[in-house]
Amino acid sequence: MSTLDGRKRVVISNVAPQVEKGSYPARRAIGESVTFTADVFADGHDSIAASVITRNQNSPLWQDVPMRQIQNDHWEALWTPPATGFYEYRFTGWIDHFTTWKKGLVKKFDANQEISLEVRIGAELLEEAAGLASKQARPAFKKWVSFFKTVTDPQQAVDLALSDELAQAMGQIRYTDRITVYEQTFLLEVERKKAGFSAWYELFPRSAAATAGEHGTFTDVRKLLPKIARMGFDTLYFPPIHPIGEMKRKGKNNSLVPASNDPGSPWAIGNRFGGHKAIHPQLGTLDDFRELVADAKKLGIEVAMDIAYQCAPDHPYVKEHPQWFKWRPDGTVQYAENPPKKYEDILPFDFETKDWQNLWNELKSIIDFWIGQGVHVFRIDNPHTKAFAFWEWMIGQVRKAKPDVIFLAEAFTRPRVMERLAKIGFNQSYTYFTWRNNKWEIENYLNELTKTEQQYYFRPNFWPNTPDILPHHLVEGGENAHIARFILAATLSSNYGLYGPVYEYGVNTPHPGKEEYTNNEKYEVKHWDWDRYSRTREIITRVNRIRQAHPALQSSWNTEFNYTDNEHIISYLRFEPASGDFLLIMVNLDSFHTQGGHVKVPLHRLGLGYDQPYQIRDMLSGEKYRWQGEYNYVQLNPYQMPAHILKIERLN
Repeated sequence: MSTLDGRKRVVISNVAPQVEKGSYPARRAIGESVTFTADVFADGHDSIAASVITRNQNSPLWQDVPMRQIQNDHWEALWTPPATGFYEYRFTGWIDHFTTWKKGLVKKFDANQEISLEVRIGAELLEEAAGLASKQARPAFKKWVSFFKTVTDPQQAVDLALSDELAQAMGQIRYTDRITVYEQTFLLEVERKKAGFSAWYELFPRSAAATAGEHGTFTDVRKLLPKIARMGFDTLYFPPIHPIGEMKRKGKNNSLVPASNDPGSPWAIGNRFGGHKAIHPQLGTLDDFRELVADAKKLGIEVAMDIAYQCAPDHPYVKEHPQWFKWRPDGTVQYAENPPKKYEDILPFDFETKDWQNLWNELKSIIDFWIGQGVHVFRIDNPHTKAFAFWEWMIGQVRKAKPDVIFLAEAFTRPRVMERLAKIGFNQSYTYFTWRNNKWEIENYLNELTKTEQQYYFRPNFWPNTPDILPHHLVEGGENAHIARFILAATLSSNYGLYGPVYEYGVNTPHPGKEEYTNNEKYEVKHWDWDRYSRTREIITRVNRIRQAHPALQSSWNTEFNYTDNEHIISYLRFEPASGDFLLIMVNLDSFHTQGGHVKVPLHRLGLGYDQPYQIRDMLSGEKYRWQGEYNYVQLNPYQMPAHILKIERLN
C-alpha cells in the first residue's frame, strides 16, 4: 500500500505513439507534427484534464502540451517539435476541480438557485491555486480571491468564473500531488528536413561521359550537376564507386563469361586497387570526388553513396581477413545465391564469425571514412541479409556522433523484416509501391503506411523503378505510364527516387522472362544524350517545383483519399493545416485511354460551404476552373497529361 496514492484517481491507457512499447523512439522530421493520443478517464462525474509533457534530452525543463477530449474518453494533442534531437514525453492526467466547480456553478445559476456557497468554494479553490502560481501570476489570483469573497451580484461572479483570463491562469496550475503520470517515458527522435523530404536521382558515374565509348568520370558528373539541379532533385545517388572485382567478373546481361572490355558490376566490390575505401581508378581520384561533393552542395544537392557490405573474390579483405567469410569444403568462399540466381562475383560477410567485433568495427569505419569525405546520405544495399544487431549498433554509433547522417534501406523483403530495419535505425525505406498498381492496392497500402503506427518508424521512399526492377506496367504503358507512376510517387510520398536517365528517356525493354532491364547498365557502360528533350523530364521538373513550393507535399502523413466513380481515376487530398496548404490530386491509372468521372471534393476539410463556388488552378497545366459543390467532373487524357495537381482558391 505504501506505493499507492489514493488521491490520484485518473487512469491513462492506450497511449501513442509508442514503438514496440517504447523499445525504440518514434520519429518525425523537423517541421512535422506528432499526434499524441491516450484514453484518459476517472471514476465519478468530475471533469478531468490531461497533457503530454515533453523535454529535449539536453534540457532539464519540461513543457506542457495540453490534450483535448475527442470522444469516449479518447484524448489527443498535436505538437510540432521546435528543433532536431531526442525528446522525452510522458502522459499525465488529473481531476480538474476548477472546471467541475465552474460547471456546477453555471448549472445552479441557470436554474435560478442560490450560488453564494459555490462562490465561496470557488474562492477557496483560487486561494489554493495562488499558492502554486508563479510569482508574476500571484497578484491576479489574490485579486480574484478577494472578488469572490466580496461579490454580491451572482451574474458578476459567473462572468468572472467563465472568463478566458481566469481559465488560462488556472490552466497553468498543476497539483503535482494529485497528478497521474503514465508509468513509462517515451522517446521521439526529430531528424533533419531531408530525412522526411527528398528527391533522389540515380545515375552511374561511369555512364556520364559526353562522348560515346568513353568511361565516365567524376568530372563528367560535375558537368551534369546544373541539369540535375534544374530538374529539382536534391539527392544524387551513385551505385558503388569502388574498384570492381576482376575475378569471376560478370559480363553483359549478367553473363558468366565476360568480354575483355566488360566493366563488371559495381556491386562486386574490390580488387588489387583497393576495396570499400578506394575509388575505381577510371572514375577519378579521391580529390575529384570531394570536389564533386562540394560542387553539388553549392547547388543544394547532396551526394548519396551506395554501401554494399560484400566483396568480390579479389577484395583485399578476403586475403587479409579470411575469418570474415564462409569457406566451403573445396577451399572456396561461399558466394551469394538467391536460387536460381547465382552471384559468383559477390562474397557475403559471415556475420556469425567469431571475429565479429573486428568485422563490425571495420564495416563501421567504412561509413566513417566516407563521412570524412563529405557524404552524409547512404543507401544500404540488401540490409536484410546482414545481422539486425549490427545495424542497430552501427547506425546508433554513427548517428550519435553525426545525427544528420541518413540511411536508406534497400530491402524488398518480408514486411516484418523491413519494419525491424526501420525500428532499429534506418531513416528511410524502400517499399512495395513499385507493385501497387490499381486504385484499391494504392489506397490500402498508403493507409497502412500513413494511418497506422508504421508512420512513427517506417518512413517510405517511393521508387517507380531501380536498376534491378523494371515493372510490367512501365513496359506495357510506355511514356504515359512513366509519367503517371512518377506523379504518384512524388505526390504520395515526400521521399521518392528515380533511376534517372533510364526513367527520363523511357527505356523499358525487359530481359526475357524477367522483371528487369535487358542490356542492363549494371553490367555495361552506357552513353546518354543528356541534352535530348524528354516529355517525362519536363513533367518531372514541374512536379519537383510544385513539391518545393507546397508544404502539403513535404510530409507523407497528411493524405486522404477521395471517392471517385471511376476505378481508373484515383483522387487524394494532400494538406498541411498549419500553413493552410491544400492540394487536390487526381491521376489516371489507365495508360492507354482517356478516363472521366466524378470526384468527391472534401469540402469540410477545405472550409467550403456546399453551395459555395470556388476556383481551382491546375499547377501542371496552369488552367483554371470554377467548381461548386461536392461532386465535380474530371477527364484525364494520358497522352496529354494523366493527372491534375489542383490548388483550391476561394472566390471573393
